Amino acid sequence: MGKLLRIHPSDNVAVDTETGFKEALCDVRAGEDIVKYGMPIGHATADIPRGARVHTDNMATSLTEDAEYVFHGAVPVPAPVDTGETFLGYRRADGRVGVRNDIWIVPTVGCVNAVAQRLAAECGCFAFPHPYGCSQLGGDHRTTQLILRGLALHPNAGGVLVIGLGCENNTMESFRALLGDADPERIRFLVCQEVEDEIAEGKRLLGELAARAARDVRVPCPVSELRIGLKCGGSDGYSGITANPLVGRFTDRLTAAGGAAVLTEVPEMFGAETLLMDRAASREAFDDTVSLIRRYKEYFVRHGQVVYENPSPGNKAGGISTLEDKSLGCTQKSGSAPVMGVLGYGDRIPSGGLWLLEGPGNDIVASTNLTAAGCTLILFTTGRGTPLGAPVPTLKIASNAALARKKARWIDFDASPALDADPTLDERFWRLVLDTASGAPAKNELNGCREIAIFKDGVTL
Repeated sequence: MGKLLRIHPSDNVAVDTETGFKEALCDVRAGEDIVKYGMPIGHATADIPRGARVHTDNMATSLTEDAEYVFHGAVPVPAPVDTGETFLGYRRADGRVGVRNDIWIVPTVGCVNAVAQRLAAECGCFAFPHPYGCSQLGGDHRTTQLILRGLALHPNAGGVLVIGLGCENNTMESFRALLGDADPERIRFLVCQEVEDEIAEGKRLLGELAARAARDVRVPCPVSELRIGLKCGGSDGYSGITANPLVGRFTDRLTAAGGAAVLTEVPEMFGAETLLMDRAASREAFDDTVSLIRRYKEYFVRHGQVVYENPSPGNKAGGISTLEDKSLGCTQKSGSAPVMGVLGYGDRIPSGGLWLLEGPGNDIVASTNLTAAGCTLILFTTGRGTPLGAPVPTLKIASNAALARKKARWIDFDASPALDADPTLDERFWRLVLDTASGAPAKNELNGCREIAIFKDGVTL
């Protein structure tokens, strides 16, 4: 057994630093709260003696579908401080800054996925296949269009080829109108039914885009131009004490300098949502956060699911017992920054600061949502490991040393030295992010892991 770590003075459990599991610091009677991070993470379902392991066999969630929330006033938002720190990025015509200069192929409909993938393979660019763009109704159709718009206009793309079939619901005409005043030099359109040889025409258009992108150069940009997505997947008992707090400290430093960070995975806010609501920068931000949480709880109920059907088997195997346990660790990625507001599917990050983004916890869907919102780099904490990558650089931060050693091909940074209070940890991580933004490849890029998935809620025709 390793040493016991008590995270907050009011906790009645501590984390075994060797296993990641919880141990009772005192006798806990059946029905009493289990407290970790200074907050209840559930209740005891049986008497638990001091020194006993506390997990799914003797505790359970205390979450319900209904909760009342109270606004305690807006928190002040400090003025950004210019630290003079920079990274090397690509400044686009619309003023946004990308950290890559890729050529992307965005299919408007799944019917042309194979065409997009063949062109990507033969021309050395990146395609993002998906199964949608037709036979969808209402909100699903709109969500698909908004996510694809976010990709087509993304600052990490030096050029974008939008490929359609010609008879899909997501018509090229309607999609082009949705793009608005997109930079015409960085985007081309191909409707496969309208040309004799779609491969030859696609190669011609990609050649034009590549020639244009070759003229783009990296320039020094202030860190206030960074747009960073916050994500976790395969969390374990260490995530809330090593990797997520590390990312939280990064978030505080970035937002203090005027940069933007985006937290998503709404179901993994359940049980910790009041901490985010109490950091609302305005009444509107509070009301929108309450609506976001209630909307997602209603989504669960509408489909006949309980809101606490989480954590996953992998989470439990790593020492996480309830959704509150998972959520209180998960939201630490947001640090202590004020919550500026809520973004919906396909909304673009409007300014610096911390933002909440609508979407599920599913790794690929959440990473896609973050990309479509304009995040140019994603920080992805994990205790179990995953090779997954978004279209943008996706840095994997291991919560424990064993994972960092075993899956060195997947992992970009080991956060486990936090257990020993390594004084160099934060600065090394900060430098990794800036180096990656300046062009150093993330492991997902080296491994060719770039993919998307689009949220679906309704009927397919």
